[in-house]
Amino acid sequence: MAYLGNAPARSFISFERQVFTIVNSQTAYTLSHSVTNENDIRLVVNNVVQEPGSGKAYTASGTTLTLSAALTNGTDEMYCVFLGRATATNAPGAGSVGTSQLAADAVTLAKMASGTDGNIISYDASGNPVAVATGSAGQILTSAGAGAPPTFAAAGANTPAFSARMNGIQAISHATATKISVVSELFDTNNAYDTSNSRFTPGVAGKYLVNWNIFFDGGGAANLRVSNAQLYFNGSLAYISGFDAANGYENNGRESLSAIVTFDENDYIEPYAYGFTQNSGNINMGGASTYDGLFSAYKLIT
Repeated sequence: MAYLGNAPARSFISFERQVFTIVNSQTAYTLSHSVTNENDIRLVVNNVVQEPGSGKAYTASGTTLTLSAALTNGTDEMYCVFLGRATATNAPGAGSVGTSQLAADAVTLAKMASGTDGNIISYDASGNPVAVATGSAGQILTSAGAGAPPTFAAAGANTPAFSARMNGIQAISHATATKISVVSELFDTNNAYDTSNSRFTPGVAGKYLVNWNIFFDGGGAANLRVSNAQLYFNGSLAYISGFDAANGYENNGRESLSAIVTFDENDYIEPYAYGFTQNSGNINMGGASTYDGLFSAYKLIT
């Protein structure tokens, strides 16, 4: 036979039954479920079905069952059947409930299996849900790309890093590129700066921002024509910034040089300066200020 709508479940159901413990001289008993009136239950005493209604064997309202006469414990037996409360005896088969049987937004957090505090739900390469293990304090969540769950990893840091300055004035020869002694460390996170030879060897591959700021004193009025701040990378001139007074001369000047430098593990960089004077005399580098000769670098987070 065909049906309109969903086919009825082909299984038996049973009505809920409540057995009472008789209390002598008691006519009021408590039902396990609330009812509208006595017609919602069938009361059986000593295997005889009782007539419901006022002036009959019993009445009921809410969870209160009231007998017209008390029974005797040990002699009488009583139970009731809830006529309007049927309990199914069959359960859905394993794997038989699909998404179409679930209402949208019906699955709440309370229905999910317990996990570990701090875990995050993601999907693995097969598209199955997976818990991302809890990271440590200060770590960040890092994508592993398509097909893999994210992972917690240490946050990036701008280290190795250092800053150092000159300790006084250094005279350099006219028209000669000279390494500048920058010997007073302000900080050095990885002990990567060597004050004995003014050399930064980070020991960690990556891109670094390197800064070199130096003051030139030409030694007299209108004596300084060329002043260059220079950076030597692995012993060779690699970066230069400076002033060339082609039509005249200056008393002094300050040069600043910044460069993004790619280091391998064993690469190093050093501060240099070059000057040209009218009288071919020496040039005094640096001065009394902390910033008259300042060399620094730090790793870029990439």
